[in-house]
Amino acid sequence: MNKTKANFIIDGLLFLGMMFLTGSGLVQKYILLSGSASRQVFGKKVDMLMLGFNRDDWSTIHLYFGYFMLFLLLLHIVLHWKQIKVMYKQLINNSALRTVIMVAFMIASIILVVFPFIIAPSIIP
Repeated sequence: MNKTKANFIIDGLLFLGMMFLTGSGLVQKYILLSGSASRQVFGKKVDMLMLGFNRDDWSTIHLYFGYFMLFLLLLHIVLHWKQIKVMYKQLINNSALRTVIMVAFMIASIILVVFPFIIAPSIIP
């Protein structure tokens, strides 16, 4: 398969994947209600399923699909790496500034991935 076809397929999968991530997030937020939300609507906590999966199952599906999307995004970046380098150099002429921005971008990316493991959740009694 040539690079153009691979890019087309990856881009299509990325789009469909984003639509699925949006849909599964909406299922978790608005369709399969949390315990407190179901108490408000039904007067008691009820168990809800969609396509045979409960809210926690949908969370797991959402998470693993997010990993798959990250893989596709990284593959997309690898396939476009030469173009990205050329555009980045054209956008920012100063090589020192380019380095600073790239390091800041990488640090921000790492922080965004690891922050759930660094910041402790608040416990409400």
